[in-house]
Amino acid sequence: TWHLKKIPQIVRERTFSLDNPKFEANAKLELNSVCGIECQRKLPVPSLSDLKDLLSYETVFENGTRTLTEVNVLGVVLDPAGNTTKRRTSRKKRQIYGTDSRFSIYDKRFMTNFPFNTAVKISTGCSGILISPKHVLTAAHCLHNGKDYVKGSKRLRVGLMKTKSRGNGRKRKGTSDGMPTFQWTRVKSTHIPKGWFKGVSGDIALDYDYAVLELKRPHKRKYMELGISPTIKMMPGSMIHFSGFDNDRSGQLVYRFCSISEESNDLFYQYCDAEPGSTGSGIYLRLKEPNKKKWKRKIIAVYSGHQWVDINGEQQDYNVAVRITPLKYAQICFWIHGNDENCTQG
Repeated sequence: TWHLKKIPQIVRERTFSLDNPKFEANAKLELNSVCGIECQRKLPVPSLSDLKDLLSYETVFENGTRTLTEVNVLGVVLDPAGNTTKRRTSRKKRQIYGTDSRFSIYDKRFMTNFPFNTAVKISTGCSGILISPKHVLTAAHCLHNGKDYVKGSKRLRVGLMKTKSRGNGRKRKGTSDGMPTFQWTRVKSTHIPKGWFKGVSGDIALDYDYAVLELKRPHKRKYMELGISPTIKMMPGSMIHFSGFDNDRSGQLVYRFCSISEESNDLFYQYCDAEPGSTGSGIYLRLKEPNKKKWKRKIIAVYSGHQWVDINGEQQDYNVAVRITPLKYAQICFWIHGNDENCTQG
């Protein structure tokens, strides 16, 4: 079964206006000079005042204005172990990394039904996932490069998959079967944690590479629930799953699953095959609870992208995902509901 955890509280302290962003950064789907596994090990344990700073957040509105909200964090237990990286003994997935193990979802019955219909396309070139009737979770670097907002994020839109038929079964001119079209919705506001703007020693720390978009109009689809990321040992079914719109398979929804190789307190390192474009996808677990026939799914991480990482002086490549920790769960839940009353258990 899913284990319930008591969640720390994120409480809004004050909000004030900032200068309007320039929206001049170039969108990068793959990041360089990232704080990797060894760098993560050296990071100090954040204090309570650090956490309050890292979890404060910027909100950008569709008219281009921007605010900063400072928060307080209540009920958090600080981990004295720090950002240690735990390694899984099995490294079997490494050999499969060279063979493409992705599945393109062609069948419209799958594409437009749960769980695949929760995958969305972000107009800056990334993917995302529906987490409420009007909220989308994605990666922060799809919208902001750590210094400024990317060019396309001023008029940000989210594409939801839909079928092409007009009701009488006739195909529209110039379309082909099995290719999804998108219904585009404007984004009303975007939340990004301040931790994303605070790179570590010139490198970008991926720990806070997540953002939530609020849509202008609610969608009427089933969305995916948030969960708290378990450790590798406690992973139900030991497999993670995610779907996104990989650049090399234009117009296709691409699904994959794999196991996780290593973890730090905030990141998962895995070898799921993925190309740029799938960045920002919601990574979920499946669990069939006792006496229930249906799978239950929860989002436990956000796919951040492919990285080259220094390990013992050698460059190794990984695909990295940002874990939804109890604190991040509390923050994302607060962004969805606007209060912390609905966010006491996760």
